[in-house]
Amino acid sequence: MLLIRGSVLGPFFLVVVAILLYRFHTMNKMEKENQVKIEKFLENYRALKPTRYSYADIKKITNQFEEKLGQGGYGTVFKGKLSNEILVAVKVLDNSTGKGEDFINEVGTIGRIHHVNVVGLVGFCADGFKPALVYEFLPNDSLQKFLFTEKHKKHSLGWVKLQDIALGVAKGIEYLHQGCDQRILHFDIKPHNILLDHNFNPKVSDFGLAKLCSKEKSAVSMTAARGTVGYIAPEVFSRNFGNVSYKSDVYSFEMLLLDMVGVRKKGDATVEDSSQTYFPQWIYNRLREGEELVMHIEEEEDAKIAKKLTIVGLWCIQWYPVDRPAMNTVVQMLEGEGDGLTMPPSPFASTAQMNRTTMPAKAFDRELEVISEAE
Repeated sequence: MLLIRGSVLGPFFLVVVAILLYRFHTMNKMEKENQVKIEKFLENYRALKPTRYSYADIKKITNQFEEKLGQGGYGTVFKGKLSNEILVAVKVLDNSTGKGEDFINEVGTIGRIHHVNVVGLVGFCADGFKPALVYEFLPNDSLQKFLFTEKHKKHSLGWVKLQDIALGVAKGIEYLHQGCDQRILHFDIKPHNILLDHNFNPKVSDFGLAKLCSKEKSAVSMTAARGTVGYIAPEVFSRNFGNVSYKSDVYSFEMLLLDMVGVRKKGDATVEDSSQTYFPQWIYNRLREGEELVMHIEEEEDAKIAKKLTIVGLWCIQWYPVDRPAMNTVVQMLEGEGDGLTMPPSPFASTAQMNRTTMPAKAFDRELEVISEAE
């Protein structure tokens, strides 16, 4: 009888033990996987939290400044690698002309903010005469190269991707204007300062000219124009157009949009008398008359995207800041299909000629109160 019970229960116990061992092994494996996930998260978290590095650290990260990514009036950018294999871009500032202002602006504005469409500041170095800024590395460089170089044609991105990039940039600027404790005015929105990650998602970068102001009082007074010629809003040059404010970034974004559509490419032979006509006025007139844009687009959906980007851009280029939409409105227009978008009033007529009755019944924003620029 005992032998029978043993012969029956023996295999049963073996099965139970096998199940328990399997469950233990599975749980142990899951626990280890969870621990790996936690460690990876903490590594990424530490990488995103700005860290102060010594100059010796910077040399080690860049392998003695071995690989140069770019150079400009601000300084030189080098490719680097952190100890946990995270790639970074290290910008060594030329402190002889900026007097540390670029460094203070960038660390002060983006050091504590994180957004998917704003470049991440990994850390900084304040040692010696050449301060450095350590950013996340974005492998596809800037939008500038895809718009204006022969090697990277803008159409290789496709119109759907160009639309996604435009929307991402708009969301990044909207976050700077509305999502931070203080409003951040960028003042240098242009293709060169839009970086692209491995999936071509855009990130707004280079905050060397940025200014902070409260959300309640959104305009700033400036003693001198700042930004890049061709992207600077008219009120930055002349207060006759209105106050300098976050609406100045909206104007610069419009110029970026028209670059993306392709109506401002240098040497474009299809634009007749380009020296005689302000190019946004030229494109406005073509759209108003129902004519094709600068380029010939075969696919109907692509043509709709190009038209939508252009109309949104023309709303943003209004010469008077109060007539421009805020970036949250721009995001809504870009997220829509575009069929309901109406042509804006012409921003190119003189004040006497402009028919204000053509404006929408509800203004986009109230008049802006001016505050003094903090030194």
